[in-house]
Amino acid sequence: MEMKKIYFYPVWLRLWHLVNAIMFLILIFTGFSIQYATASSSWIRFDIAIAIHDIAGIILTINYLVFIFGNQVTENGKYYWLTKDGGWSRLKKQLHFYTFGIFNNQPHPFPLNEHRKFNPLQKLTYILAMYLLLPILIITGLALYFPQIFDYIGLQSLVIADMIHIAIGYFLSIFMVIHIYFCTVGHTMTSNFKSMLNGWHEVHDHPEDHP
Repeated sequence: MEMKKIYFYPVWLRLWHLVNAIMFLILIFTGFSIQYATASSSWIRFDIAIAIHDIAGIILTINYLVFIFGNQVTENGKYYWLTKDGGWSRLKKQLHFYTFGIFNNQPHPFPLNEHRKFNPLQKLTYILAMYLLLPILIITGLALYFPQIFDYIGLQSLVIADMIHIAIGYFLSIFMVIHIYFCTVGHTMTSNFKSMLNGWHEVHDHPEDHP
């Protein structure tokens, strides 16, 4: 079967993705250093880790606004629209492929094309990560960056915000590991990584494909 290339990743999206990945790695590393610091030791000196974490968080927040704006003014946003056409059955079919089909060399149930950038499971996961969890992470991070607001709503709220921030940070860290792993199961082990460098994604040419 022939291969064709689709320009999935314009320059702005690749730059956003690069900044997002770098900032998130910095946040993970400094976050762990802050979380597990003791009076006698830490990966990074405590005050330096907090300063780096704050700066990376601010850059991540600005970068997230770029993502939201970019999805509003370009066609990239359409790939995140949810549809009601057999959503649950499509998710089960995709999950079955990831757990069984992929190991038996079965064809992908939802091959990518000009109208479909994500398979059903990817789409749901990315929507939850980018439009629910990441905003909560940013909001709680900003709240912790301006702790004086808790003088008005109570210190107990500060503890709750901190717990939510840490929990979502852990969850998104796991998501990132899984995301990197699935990037290796493309046409070749490195093809998905190359796509984020040059913008072109290689797919099998399926004339019968439809959205």
